[in-house]
Amino acid sequence: MQYRWLFLIFSLAAVTATPFVLSHFRNSIADPAFFNSTRVTILSWKPRVFLYKNFLSEEECDHLIKLAKSKLEESTVIDPDSGNNVKSEVRTSSGMFLDKRQDHIVASIERRISGWTFLPQENGENIQFLQYEATQKYEPHFDYFYDEKDQLRGGHRYATVIMYLSDVKEGGETVFPKAEGWKSQPKDETFSDCAKKGLAVKPVKGDAVLFYNLKPDAVPDPLSLHASCPVIQGKKWVATKWIRLGSFDSIPSPPSAVETAADIYPESITEDENSETVASVDESVEEQEL
Repeated sequence: MQYRWLFLIFSLAAVTATPFVLSHFRNSIADPAFFNSTRVTILSWKPRVFLYKNFLSEEECDHLIKLAKSKLEESTVIDPDSGNNVKSEVRTSSGMFLDKRQDHIVASIERRISGWTFLPQENGENIQFLQYEATQKYEPHFDYFYDEKDQLRGGHRYATVIMYLSDVKEGGETVFPKAEGWKSQPKDETFSDCAKKGLAVKPVKGDAVLFYNLKPDAVPDPLSLHASCPVIQGKKWVATKWIRLGSFDSIPSPPSAVETAADIYPESITEDENSETVASVDESVEEQEL
């Protein structure tokens, strides 16, 4: 008798809760930040590359282009020696950055990216917008860094999300020339010659591609080499989100002189007779710093 009463109570609770659960599920799907895994296709495991069909709505794409259009500047690349941004023929496009959560649409997209990648929003850089006109391109490159300067805020770029904001009549594909098994990807005459030299993703308005620049153990993945093929006909608009290993929002404070010396020349750190830590840097060290 006792079990029958328990069964009845649980049955009533389930019936009562069902409308709430279904309503919550419907509301989640209606939420523009909702992540729909059924739209995701695995393109490669080495490197890890995934395609999300209709990641952005047409209205979202148009809104982002409107935000970026009047603020474009000539794109730059990071110099591997100095870590500074410099202009280069390697990357011939125009671009700009938005503020994080600049408006409710941008904030919604940032939440959706976090839901797809399972990476915290604070690890993401500001979204960068790029415009490629006819003949413009970005030659093969890596998104992880060679210098320590650019790793101070969050470390390496762990993942990259490229969102296509426009269709391109011909060219403009994202290509991975070192992806394993890329030759098995079927390609027809609609692919450019550049795209036929690796695993290629066509720029389709609303679609997004996610790839990882590091391996699961956070070691840089040389197979993540990628390029933006030259646009042949049309104009290409993309929005790129780079996501770091750690928080990009936390700006590290500069180290003190003693910390800097201890980090570079640990063997030169001694204790004086008052047991206070000091850096004894000899003349040869001073010459190196100069």
